Amino acid sequence: MITDTRMALQLSPLAIFENAPDDIEHLLTRFSPIGLSEMEHVSLLNRVDTKYILGMRRLYAALEQMTGQYRVLEIEGMRANRYQTIYFDTPEFDLYRQHHNGFGTRYKVRARRYVDSNLAFFEVKHKNNQGRTLKSRYQVPRWQIEMGGQEDAFVDVHTPLDPEQLEPKLWNDYLRITLVSNHRQERVTLDLNLAFGWGDRWASLPGVVIAEVKQEHFSRDSDFIRQMRALGIQSSSFSKYCMGACMLYEHLKNNNFKPHLRRLHKVMQGELTYEVIH
Repeated sequence: MITDTRMALQLSPLAIFENAPDDIEHLLTRFSPIGLSEMEHVSLLNRVDTKYILGMRRLYAALEQMTGQYRVLEIEGMRANRYQTIYFDTPEFDLYRQHHNGFGTRYKVRARRYVDSNLAFFEVKHKNNQGRTLKSRYQVPRWQIEMGGQEDAFVDVHTPLDPEQLEPKLWNDYLRITLVSNHRQERVTLDLNLAFGWGDRWASLPGVVIAEVKQEHFSRDSDFIRQMRALGIQSSSFSKYCMGACMLYEHLKNNNFKPHLRRLHKVMQGELTYEVIH
């Protein structure tokens, strides 16, 4: 992982990152667009998620094969859209530990800003012991790093947590490409240019893409899942919050996340080697 305190001091959660690489931007022009107003039928707030860790070159190879199978979300003419997230946890990182220790039922509490559409939401993400992801959220007038009375009440309703114990722990900034299947109830999100930070700590994952297939019920008929199989890429449990937290907070136990950390390192090294050679 790349961690650089000097660079961290120059960045903030509002730092502007580069656009998606030119070759990906060019490839996305071959997909038909879909607007936000057309996305209601695939909101999938109760769903099954399948995640993959891959590099930009493998993503390009997969996208080349799927231009007729998906449309791409376009907002204000942009097809790689910027997201910012603040994650909340207890002083003892109980939510992180739930995930690390493999709890069947676990929660994420976050505030998210959709930069290009100028929308912000407060969200609770619940993974239940049937492997389903349930997301509850409401729109807020602005993105903020503190919880107030309305947020406390929302946490009370949607989690067993004590909202007074929650505090901001991590910001996360990335670009997201959203694909919507032409054939089934399915969205695919592709997160790249990922960066994390808090205080004077900062980390990034250059060249890494986190892909997530969101379906009402898991189906191998997904065109994206088929491409992952064709490229020999296996699905992998992944949490942006947990990966960011274990990179930034050295005292956190991360034994169960080490395979993911090794996979991230391998992908980054592969992308770096390719860039040097070419």
